[in-house]
Amino acid sequence: MSRQRKEIDTSTYSGRFAERLRMLREKKGLSVDQLAGITGLPRQTLYDWESTKSSPPVKEILKLAEGLGVKVRNLIPEK
Repeated sequence: MSRQRKEIDTSTYSGRFAERLRMLREKKGLSVDQLAGITGLPRQTLYDWESTKSSPPVKEILKLAEGLGVKVRNLIPEK
């Protein structure tokens, strides 16, 4: 099932995080469902983070980084 992407305002912290998360996930060739399976995080939560509906707590960022095989700093946008 294909979801239409909404434009994300990347001028905000959550927008930059969402863009980085999506970019890293796609670079690894993973779907949201696959990343959910790898990290143990709910699929809907990942969708919410990628669409800036919410932002993850620090412990979840650690799970994302591990699941994506990247350092945490690759997910955290600079101010």
